[in-house]
Amino acid sequence: MENILNYDIEYATACSKEYALSDPFPHLVIDNFVDNKIATEAYEQFPKPDTLEWIKYNNPLEKKLMFSDYNNLSPSIQKIIDGFNSAEFLTFLEKLTGFKNIIADEELIGGGLHQIERGGKLDIHADFNIHYNTGNQRCLNLILFLNKNWQEKYGGHFELWDRKMKECRSKVLPTFNRAVIFSTDATSYHGHPHPLACPKGETRKSIALYYYIENNNQTKSHSTVYKKRPTEPEDNKLDEFRKLRSIPRDKRDK
Repeated sequence: MENILNYDIEYATACSKEYALSDPFPHLVIDNFVDNKIATEAYEQFPKPDTLEWIKYNNPLEKKLMFSDYNNLSPSIQKIIDGFNSAEFLTFLEKLTGFKNIIADEELIGGGLHQIERGGKLDIHADFNIHYNTGNQRCLNLILFLNKNWQEKYGGHFELWDRKMKECRSKVLPTFNRAVIFSTDATSYHGHPHPLACPKGETRKSIALYYYIENNNQTKSHSTVYKKRPTEPEDNKLDEFRKLRSIPRDKRDK
């Protein structure tokens, strides 16, 4: 497997304490994460919203595009995904995070390519926790941003909120070749809740990979759990919609 990273196992080990102690939950932001040539190719080959059969989310909580069909991705993007799912990279993640026997998701359930157009958003949430097909328990997320010349005024900051949903504790501008790795659990609240203000035709692009461990504790499953921010007005209909979205999709019609 070709090494696509600019960082090695020693770096992961050296950053493990910083990762574990990060506020509001374990995470690390790493710039210039992937080999610049490969990242640039992926940026240039990133499919536009009017190409491919994107899965479109357009509801009060999320307005985004997702594409998870590995076989219809460009060679450069496939190379990045292959690298992130390789045994070598899983070892990197284990050294960084302390998780043991991390399992890659080659199905890219919920992951793959994410794209947000002007006006799009993703409300603060905790992710679904159990893989729909394997039953494994989700433990980590990796997001690689591919946005060249992204300006602060465009927004789209990746926000990490405290576990009681009192305040945003960290904001990450989604600039080119910047990665965020973070532990995901029932209260690892994150998202980008403010509508994008980028120019029309520009989009917020990212590659998302999710990682798992065996579900030895038989943890009960939940779908994505969206949370109300303190500054949001009361809205009973939206509260009810949040509750419905948290029900595992295989139980919503039961």
